[in-house]
Amino acid sequence: MYRLTDKPIELNELLALVGDPGAGAVATFIGTTRDNNEGRSILSLDYEAYPGMAEQEMARLGEEVEEKWRITRMAMVHRIGNVPIGEASVIIAVSAPHRDDAFKACRYAIDELKKRVPIWKKEIYRGGEIWIGSQTGEQYTTPPTHSPSGGVTAPPAPSPSGRVTTPPTPSPSGGVTAPPTPSPSGRGLG
Repeated sequence: MYRLTDKPIELNELLALVGDPGAGAVATFIGTTRDNNEGRSILSLDYEAYPGMAEQEMARLGEEVEEKWRITRMAMVHRIGNVPIGEASVIIAVSAPHRDDAFKACRYAIDELKKRVPIWKKEIYRGGEIWIGSQTGEQYTTPPTHSPSGGVTAPPAPSPSGRVTTPPTPSPSGGVTAPPTPSPSGRGLG
C-alpha cells in the first residue's frame, strides 16, 4: 500500500498489511513533527502534494525496493494537511525474512521518498511560516502552485548562494516588478 492521507496514520494498520508468516523481521520508520527546527519554535507542519503523482512515485519506489532487497511486503503512508507536534507525518513498514534486508529497505525508502516524491512541507512557527521544498531542505516563503493541467510546480529554487532567484515579472500597469528580495538569513524570501 502506497498512499497519502489527511487523517492520522495508524501504525497497527501498516503492521497488519506487512505481516506474513514467512517474515522474520519488520522494520518501521515513523517521521514525526518535532517542536523545533533551526532555532525556530515549530507549532505544526502543513504538507501539500499532487496525490496521483506522489502515490505513483511511492509505488515506483516500492518496486525498486523489491528489486534491491529480499522483502516480503512494504507499506508507505504520508500525511497531507496539518500535522501537529508529536504526530506522524510518514510511516514506512517493511517485512522481510531477515532483519538486514528489512532495515536497509526501510532506510532506502525514507531517503528516496524525501528526495523524489512531490510532497511540500510548510513549517508553521512562532512568528511566521516557511515552505520547505520537496522535503529536501530548500526554504521558501511562497507555496507550491497548482498548474491548470493539475500538476504542482515547486517555488523557485535557491541559487548556489542560497538565494532564491526569480526573474522580474510584468505588472498589470505595463511596468516590471522586481523579484522578491531574499530574507536577512539569505534563505528563502523575506
